[in-house]
Amino acid sequence: MTIVHVVLFEWKPSASHAQVEEACSRMLALKDECLSASSQKPYIKSFSGGRNNSPEGHAGAFTHGFVVEFESADDRDYYVSEDPAHQDFVKLTGPHIENVKVLDYEPGKL
Repeated sequence: MTIVHVVLFEWKPSASHAQVEEACSRMLALKDECLSASSQKPYIKSFSGGRNNSPEGHAGAFTHGFVVEFESADDRDYYVSEDPAHQDFVKLTGPHIENVKVLDYEPGKL
């Protein structure tokens, strides 16, 4: 069962453009840096993201979004709770984030 993990970021007003760019680059790098504890190979199926450019005007203060696809809920749970690369990202980026929204779903499961 595939799990899609959607993450939206709102940055603190004090976050510089360089800090936001660095955080986004680090986020995208997680695709290759997050390794399975058992195989030591990357386990993220796909990873994309970037700056909001929607003309609809519904993003509020959220300026960047990322979509991560996992093979299973176990992979997602490991990523969220245990993966050292993700934990380092959260620790280093957290001080620059004002708000974050996360939504996970199984494609087609209503």
